[in-house]
Amino acid sequence: MQVLPDFITPEEEQLLVSDIQPAFKRIKYEYSHWDNAIHGFRETEKSTWSSKCNDIIARVQEVAFTANEQVMPYVHILDLAENGYIKPHVDSIKFCGRTIAGISLLSASVMRLKLDGKPDDLPIDILLEPRSLYIMKDSARYDYTHEILRDEESYWKGKHVPRSRRISVIRRIEPPK
Repeated sequence: MQVLPDFITPEEEQLLVSDIQPAFKRIKYEYSHWDNAIHGFRETEKSTWSSKCNDIIARVQEVAFTANEQVMPYVHILDLAENGYIKPHVDSIKFCGRTIAGISLLSASVMRLKLDGKPDDLPIDILLEPRSLYIMKDSARYDYTHEILRDEESYWKGKHVPRSRRISVIRRIEPPK
């Protein structure tokens, strides 16, 4: 697991949010998900971006993936409401391969990793600041559950990390065939 703070500038964050916002214009927040992993969310996939946003997306691809990895053509956008959260889960291998990379927008959050199948194991908490890029690869991707904590559970090194609306701009590689 790798986190790159300030991967984008505040101006680039605003560009991404402005480019994403129209896709959510008519979509309401949902409070149930097909695998029960997400609560208080909206999601979509996007393939068309402004040229400046396209440059940001290309930068994610350059940093997070190798040249021979097949990156999925659509960018997954996950919008968590202020009261939204993501329960512990491992992303299905049906939907993506060994690497997931996401830019965090708007709100800081705490991502918690736990060794899958060992719920009593000590968690690894990771602070995801706005504008950071996180890269989950290999063991972090397959062997650990990950979650985004609810506001009332959102603490980093003993200090509360207030949650508000959070958008993730997520690139993935194709699942193995």
